[in-house]
Amino acid sequence: MSLRETVFAEIAAIAAEQEKAMPPITDDLVMLDTEFDSLCFALLVARMEDLTGADPFGEMDASDLPVTVGDLVALYERAATRQAA
Repeated sequence: MSLRETVFAEIAAIAAEQEKAMPPITDDLVMLDTEFDSLCFALLVARMEDLTGADPFGEMDASDLPVTVGDLVALYERAATRQAA
């Protein structure tokens, strides 16, 4: 499973577990336009750190926070690239 597919699958799983209605998950989906709240996001970050061993939020500025799902995927892809180097 690709990193993108993993992020999408985890978002879908968390939304279902937290009983949040989600539109189709796409790269251009704006997270603030969904019911995916701060608890859901915290669960996602924790799960992604468990799965990837990376916490890309520890090394970023607040201005770099992801807005869309695609931004989030790119953030984890950059963290994976740095981790592999």
